[in-house]
Amino acid sequence: GFDGETCWVHARAGVIQNSASPVAILTLQKLQLSGSDIFFPLNMMQSVDGGGSWSEPVELTQRFTRKNLGDGIESVPCDITPQFHQRTGRILAVGHSALYKNNRVMLSPRRRDVIYAVYNDKTQAWSDCSILKVPNGDSFHYDIGAGCVQYYECPNGDILLPVYFRTNSENSFVTVLKCSFDGEVLRYLDQGAPMTVPTPRGLGEPSLTCVNGEFFLTMRNDEKGFVARSHDGLNFSEPVTWLFDDGSDLGNYNTQQHWISHREKLYLVYTRRGVNNDHVFRHRAPLLMAEVDKKSLRVIHETEEIMIPERGARLGNFGVTQFSNDEDWIVVSEWMQTNPPDPHNYRICQSYGSDNAIFICKIHWN
Repeated sequence: GFDGETCWVHARAGVIQNSASPVAILTLQKLQLSGSDIFFPLNMMQSVDGGGSWSEPVELTQRFTRKNLGDGIESVPCDITPQFHQRTGRILAVGHSALYKNNRVMLSPRRRDVIYAVYNDKTQAWSDCSILKVPNGDSFHYDIGAGCVQYYECPNGDILLPVYFRTNSENSFVTVLKCSFDGEVLRYLDQGAPMTVPTPRGLGEPSLTCVNGEFFLTMRNDEKGFVARSHDGLNFSEPVTWLFDDGSDLGNYNTQQHWISHREKLYLVYTRRGVNNDHVFRHRAPLLMAEVDKKSLRVIHETEEIMIPERGARLGNFGVTQFSNDEDWIVVSEWMQTNPPDPHNYRICQSYGSDNAIFICKIHWN
């Protein structure tokens, strides 16, 4: 569907595990190439054969579309991640809303809300987008988002949802919200202590996982990626920068990272400098994966592998999902914008081989 004016972005999958034959859904949306983060309604594709074949994208205009708020202002759902909620058997898609003024992102004031919607495979229908109601006050003065995050489902079905927000500070904070979810409504219950760093814009786009009762949180920052640990999933240690096991900098910056865990092992999926990728915007390709030393919170360099290749386009906005106990997926679409001074010239991306493809990397565990 690449037409030179828009491209597919934010491709992420959720897997419905209610039967012997899992059903995968893939959500994605179009981006206007001539702007910056100008998104259109969410689309959905579906696979009933383990990702071997997919239905055509269907635009979810009645549920995930722009809303006209008057005076040239529109609200649009974006940065959506669908995840399967085991306790209820539903897909819970979480993201946030962005405000546009005359089709440009509103930066002053910049307001976001955490939004969610629920997919019921029995009716094959989505609920309307809802705003997560959070307490009023200084903690969430404005601009709270859950874009591109990875949440964790507790054994009782409660959700630990990492979010990022700003108060009156220029830098953003990360915190984890404890929420209940009954298959229809996501409700705020509690929250952990907020965290930030003094480097530009603070922390954002957090992702959470748990291995053997210990929680791990990875976070984006303009200069370096950060990681922290916790024993309760709400209150975390002081964030530290991502390093390789030899003490050198990981090289990830201004881009999200996500987790894959299998049995007792923990893996990070990320992008970084230093892999012949200076021509890629913010070095956001290829996508790499490596095991994490849980004790030192460092990436074991010798385990690093390229999972999805670099073809000139950025791959930084991606998702991970568990297809089964023996298979995990990394899903991403080629984002057809490039480095300044001509960031909208998609032909530069094409010159390296990219064509707005959607990649699904399947990891099979022995």
